[in-house]
Amino acid sequence: VKDSTGKIFFNTGVDLAEATGAEEVRIPDLRNLLAELKAKGIYTIARQAVFQDPNLAENYQKVALKHKAGGLWRDYKGLAWVDSSNQEVWEYNMDVARAAIEIGFDEINFDYIRFPSDGPIRQIVYSDYDGTVPKHVVMNKFFEYVDDNLKFEPVSTSADLFGMVLVRDDGLNIGQRLTDAADNFDYIAPMVYPSHYPDGYEGFANPAEHPYPVIYKNLISGNEQIQGMRAKLRPWLQDFDLGAVYTPELVRQQMEATYDGGGYGWLLWNASNRYTAGALLSN
Repeated sequence: VKDSTGKIFFNTGVDLAEATGAEEVRIPDLRNLLAELKAKGIYTIARQAVFQDPNLAENYQKVALKHKAGGLWRDYKGLAWVDSSNQEVWEYNMDVARAAIEIGFDEINFDYIRFPSDGPIRQIVYSDYDGTVPKHVVMNKFFEYVDDNLKFEPVSTSADLFGMVLVRDDGLNIGQRLTDAADNFDYIAPMVYPSHYPDGYEGFANPAEHPYPVIYKNLISGNEQIQGMRAKLRPWLQDFDLGAVYTPELVRQQMEATYDGGGYGWLLWNASNRYTAGALLSN
């Protein structure tokens, strides 16, 4: 419903969305579509990108990350970001989430809930963040803000986190820690794409060729960290060719690793929405 460009695909009634030209209504009958899906027993998730928001950064620059040399700061893809600590940005995204809840989504999935991970990081000038507190403290406060605002709403919530949070607890320099998120969301969706782990990880020259052990070990580690906490692990799995050709067998290995590692279901990711039907069981 709000992608990594900051564009929103339904009428929200949110003033800031309308003022910044964020809305591009691509499914004008979304409310009716959701009702139809629900009648068929289909669980609906609204994915909402948060702090990577070029539209808001470019059209409401008071909340944008700036570059020390002037102008907007951009990552290596040329995308602008907003300040992860800015309360107005938090409120804006909460308004969008509430609009998605109101039209009938079963779950809100928050993505890009972090500080930037790539680009000329040292050249960033923040609108609010002064660097005196660790980034993970800022993000923990945002996670708590989400929970405080949505815990009484008729919706589940989930958080997309980097896969490495399952085996590291240092914030990854982006503010994400698994234990901070786990009591504030119903599901944690770590992006455990094997191709995204460094060469040599767990002794594998190319982790992308070994999806089962990579994902299994990560989920075991993650579940140990959050034992007794609220969230369940429901990872994003790789269904795209990077590091290896992802055959139905390699996609299935990820699913099996998820089940064996204590995951609660899974999500598939392919940026072009082309999925491997042969990896999916017919029953």
